[in-house]
Amino acid sequence: MPFIEEVEDFTPTQNNTDLLKTLQSVKISPLDEIKPPLVAWQMMNSSGDFDTVGHCGDFSVIIGKAKSRKSFLINIALCACVQDTPALGIIKSQLVDKTVLYFDTEQSIYYVQLAIKRICNATGLTNPNNLNVYALRKFTPSERLELIEYAIYNTPNIGFVVIDGIKDLVTSINDEEQATMIASKLLKWTADTNCHIVTVLHQNKGNDNARGHIGTELINKAETVLSVTKSDKQPEISIVEPQFTRSKEPDVFGFEIIDGLPVLAQDWKNRTSTERKKSQLEEIEDYRLYQLLNSVYSNAPSFMYSKLQIQIQMAYNLEFGKSLGNTATEKIIERCKNNKWIIQSAERKPYTLAPFLNNDDPLQ
Repeated sequence: MPFIEEVEDFTPTQNNTDLLKTLQSVKISPLDEIKPPLVAWQMMNSSGDFDTVGHCGDFSVIIGKAKSRKSFLINIALCACVQDTPALGIIKSQLVDKTVLYFDTEQSIYYVQLAIKRICNATGLTNPNNLNVYALRKFTPSERLELIEYAIYNTPNIGFVVIDGIKDLVTSINDEEQATMIASKLLKWTADTNCHIVTVLHQNKGNDNARGHIGTELINKAETVLSVTKSDKQPEISIVEPQFTRSKEPDVFGFEIIDGLPVLAQDWKNRTSTERKKSQLEEIEDYRLYQLLNSVYSNAPSFMYSKLQIQIQMAYNLEFGKSLGNTATEKIIERCKNNKWIIQSAERKPYTLAPFLNNDDPLQ
């Protein structure tokens, strides 16, 4: 067997020795004592507890259409990072003793300063001592990238970083190589400095997808994706909703702008109820849902539960042009299990695809 003989005759070189050292440095053992990461920001749920949005050592993404008030949500998160009390009463951070960096790539210096003043007015702080804000609009994409990377690696006690908007660090949002590069940068920066990074992306005008390859790449790698949607019925209300998360989904909430500052929208569910998008899970015909499963299982013959969730979310996004949260995905899987379209040979075994059974057909 040539491959085995090759390995047996293997002579380490300096490069191979370096690679071996690198591999050893990132090897994980079940016996290692690894502490849970510091929570970067959280949202209060209906029970009064706080659900984690993002941890240090990871990054999250905020998506929304133009003028949906994504930057206001950023302001709320930054307020939580510079004061001890929860912003809007529902968002808090454990990083108030850490340095916060805020990079704006789109607005002029006048509007960037207005954003800082909103944070000051909302928190009562004249000049938050742990907040550093930079307006990068006048630079080229490569210059912005270089400046952000320098700041991240050369800011002592760094904890929380906002990049609004990250598409301005590349020359094309549809360039796969640049999209992979940006995602890799975020993963490396957060791992090397143990900070949390929040990025902002625009959604397409025609659907709810984040724009371009960069949107797809970042959503696939992010710890949490939050969407900001302006209500059609009550356009003064913006609704914040989790789209993807590796932790428990935080509750949906609405906020509005009063006297120039974001405040929690009271009774927002009733005020926006007639136009709020339904998941439409109940309205998906059986055959379409099974087609979705066929698409999923064309990638592999079986999936463990967590992988099946991800595959269904990706297939749903492609088929219906909408994002699917973890709770909705669980409902789809439960429906498919009840219809005996996906089965397990035993507990803790992967799920496989079974033949289609139409439960509405009396002959079945």
